[in-house]
Amino acid sequence: MATAAQFSYITINSPNFHLTATRSAFSRQLKYGGKYYSGFTDITSSRRKPKSLSVVCNNSSPSSSDISSTAKIRSEVLSPFRSVRMFFYLAFIASAGLGGLIASTRLIAALANSSRGAEVPEILKGLSIDLGAVSIFAFLYYRENKAKNAQVAKLAREENLSNLKLRVDEKKTVPVSAFRGIARLVILAGPSAFISECFKLSAPFTEGLLERGVLVVPFATDGISPSFEFEENDELEEKISRRKRLWQLAPIYATEWTKWIDEQKKLAGVSPESPVYLSLRLDGRVRGSGVGCPSWNAFVLQLPPVKGIWSGLLDGMDGRVL
Repeated sequence: MATAAQFSYITINSPNFHLTATRSAFSRQLKYGGKYYSGFTDITSSRRKPKSLSVVCNNSSPSSSDISSTAKIRSEVLSPFRSVRMFFYLAFIASAGLGGLIASTRLIAALANSSRGAEVPEILKGLSIDLGAVSIFAFLYYRENKAKNAQVAKLAREENLSNLKLRVDEKKTVPVSAFRGIARLVILAGPSAFISECFKLSAPFTEGLLERGVLVVPFATDGISPSFEFEENDELEEKISRRKRLWQLAPIYATEWTKWIDEQKKLAGVSPESPVYLSLRLDGRVRGSGVGCPSWNAFVLQLPPVKGIWSGLLDGMDGRVL
């Protein structure tokens, strides 16, 4: 639930007091005359000239409800008829359940009256149809609801990823969501040696990766910054510049990145120590992931260029969403 910043004021009409603050932003205790007053109790027993003190209690902790709401909206956009199907499933369950209830009362009445024994087979037939309908539509509703919850949870994780911060240069910091529609990010998470190895393997495909809007986000899980060696050569100055552009992004707030990556590894059943990669589509959704270094050649072969004659027609050809 979203927690908005809240402010409260305490006015104290006495100079003889001691203010003991707890860690909670919403709890304060006042000690006066050997007694403790908590909450917002107004002390007015002093006869001296009142002095006022305003204590501002502020809580501006981040909220996750906005992310949750966004994920639900995106889920509705991606599956616009799911809610309609679920509504009809519930309606059919209610209708079949009512029919089964009526059939049950008729069956009891028929069994109690021997003169209506001939109606029992017909009533049993209708009752079985009603029970079968309830079972079938309940199963369909359960499956639809399970798929909905899984999709919302996945989109919520993607929204959490989109809020993580990246440093473009020394003066510019942006969230991952700022690259939607602009670049296809490839996130590498592992020890610095793994990052350096991926850096070397990407060298022959630098031009092709940049043409397809690929930018690499290296995140060293061992806390050691990987060293990227660029050969200083005037003849290769343009090539070195493009290499630096491909690897210019750097994650910040390592704790948040570590938490998100560890959650993904746990969901995928991957060992926490395993180096992994994660590739995103232009729309920011997850395109692919795996253990070890990504196949840079596969990116060049599978992804369309972000500029040129085919850019508009092939914007959605990023591969299926995982």
